[in-house]
Order: sequence, then C-alpha cells, then structure tokens
Amino acid sequence: MRKRVEPEVFRISGARAGLTEDVAARQRRYVISMSVRTLSVILTVVLWNVERPLAWGMLVLGVLLPYVAVVYANAGRENAPKLPSSYVPPLIRPAIEPTKVESAAESDRDGVSDHPEAG
Repeated sequence: MRKRVEPEVFRISGARAGLTEDVAARQRRYVISMSVRTLSVILTVVLWNVERPLAWGMLVLGVLLPYVAVVYANAGRENAPKLPSSYVPPLIRPAIEPTKVESAAESDRDGVSDHPEAG
C-alpha cells in the first residue's frame, strides 16, 4: 500500500468530515484495538507459565477488548464543531458632553441665558 502525500486542508466551516474520512477513521480505530487484543492474547500464552497474574490480566483484556473495540469503532460520526457566533453586537458610543459654545447656544434658543451681562 502506498500512501499518497496530499496537501494539508484546513477546515473553515462547521461542516462535518466526509463519509470516506469517517469510515477510514473508524477502520483505523478498530484495527488498532484488534492489534492490541491480538498482542494481549499472545502475551497470555507466553506468560501463562511465567507470570500467572499478569497472564490472567492479559486474558481478561483479550476477552473484553472486542466488545469495547466494536463500540468504540461504531461510535458514530462526530458532531459538527461549534463555530463562534457570527453576531457582532453594535458598538456603544459614549455620549460626548456638549462644549460650552453649544450649551450657550442651546440656552439662548430656550430664552434662558447663562451670561449675567445678557438680559
């Protein structure tokens, strides 16, 4: 089997991985789990007359691992990753206090003057 060297692709959306990638990942997890199981069964046979408690541990691992491997490999497709919200709240601009000229002009319009000389 020859592995193709493909350029790295970056995910920029919330879409799930493709079905082909998902199946390949499941197969890879299952093969790794079954390899560990095979190794534990071989170690059970090798260690049976040497280290009996460890051999029993390997035997238990070899018996339980197929169930765990199948459940783990068939865990289902991953959930779509959560992307940050695209909502950007509006900026709250602080009110700028009016200058003295503006406040004087407003008070003159209202008929009230802040100047003691005026009227």
